[in-house]
Amino acid sequence: MLNQWLYKQVDNSALVVFRVLFGFLITCEAWGAIATSWIRTTLVEPQFTFNFIGLDFLQPLPGDLMYYYYGLMGFFGVLVMLGYKYRFSVLAYGVMWTCVYLMQKSSYNNHYYLLMLLLGIMACFPANRYLSLDAKQNPKIKQNHMPRWVYIVIIAQLWIVYTYASVAKIYPDWLDASVAGQLMQSKADYWLVGEMLQQKWVHWCIAYFGIFFDLLIIPALLWKRTRKTAFIISIFFHLFNSFIFHIGIFPYLSLAFTLFFFPAETIQRIFLPKKTFYEAGEIIRPKHYKPILMVFGLYFLVQIALPLRHWFIQDNVLWTEEGHRLSWRMMLRSKSGRIHFKVVDKSTGKELPFNHRDWLSTKELRSVSVKPDCIWQFCQRVKEDYAAKGTDVAIYVDCKVSVNARPYHPLINPEVDMADAKWDYFWHNDWLMPSPDLSKREVKEHVLD
Repeated sequence: MLNQWLYKQVDNSALVVFRVLFGFLITCEAWGAIATSWIRTTLVEPQFTFNFIGLDFLQPLPGDLMYYYYGLMGFFGVLVMLGYKYRFSVLAYGVMWTCVYLMQKSSYNNHYYLLMLLLGIMACFPANRYLSLDAKQNPKIKQNHMPRWVYIVIIAQLWIVYTYASVAKIYPDWLDASVAGQLMQSKADYWLVGEMLQQKWVHWCIAYFGIFFDLLIIPALLWKRTRKTAFIISIFFHLFNSFIFHIGIFPYLSLAFTLFFFPAETIQRIFLPKKTFYEAGEIIRPKHYKPILMVFGLYFLVQIALPLRHWFIQDNVLWTEEGHRLSWRMMLRSKSGRIHFKVVDKSTGKELPFNHRDWLSTKELRSVSVKPDCIWQFCQRVKEDYAAKGTDVAIYVDCKVSVNARPYHPLINPEVDMADAKWDYFWHNDWLMPSPDLSKREVKEHVLD
């Protein structure tokens, strides 16, 4: 039964067309980062980047080398699109993308994380067996079919992303549409729709459409009766997100995924009319199928567990950020912060002149003002810099944060020397102040995070 479910061969038209679109989109992502100055503001201009803690060896290349780095990534994207040296190309892009993702957090985005996962998944797929330079050069690999587990892996990954994104929205500030209203405030100057986006009814629509779309879109695409309607709604939803939030290739990548939900005959007829449609339905079990099952089983176990981990960590994730990343908690809150660092020479007890704005870019300043891990990392960098000059310092942080436009409250214990504080990667850090009552709605002036 399991063999028939996983290893039955099905037509591979959806995977082939998706590979071409995927290669094109990741090329746009890499070369677009050059064209939009994202590399300059995120990786070149800052004095240092906030890497994932423990991965300090991942740092941007000096000078203009990051532009060449992204240029090379885009080149690998083209090779993926053409299906040339496919597995090497997609793995090379994946390794390079993962390194950039892990070396900077000031531009953290769930979509960047998703792309990292997809690059690894695509490397496991036989996506170069048709309409590829690999198949042209080596006709022996040419096939018009693939194992059904390809569909299962893609749909399972999407279901995890969308379901957790929906469930995370079920909390008071999202349900009363206040977060949606805050998100729309910065869009008031948008051409044509800016004024409309400030209307309360629009905020309610955004809040609840977001919950139900994320929760129901995968089942609706799977069910034949609702598939076309769900596809039309998906087009509106993702184009709206692209226009309003400017989130790169993700909306178009999400639309490309719908290829896997339509009948293979339809995809073949529209996109690959010269391709012979496969319908033999053979069952071909790979020689090393047990290790493959174990790898994918472990992968999805981790994917299901990671977004749940914040429930086992003390205090509210909206406040502490512990368990926020890698959890599909997308556009859930706005945060603003006020921060001051007191640097003290331990040998004399005197406070040293220090202005954190001299060290940080505008984007990094926003992160350091509200995110505990970035505050801790910044204190370690400052400590190392003074130590290199022969001065042992203590660093005390006065940081007040507002969540979803509530009053400001202290985030960091001001009596703790953050230069000597330890970072707990998996559990709660006791130098964080307890979260305020986030059930109260005393709205104050805010800045979106």
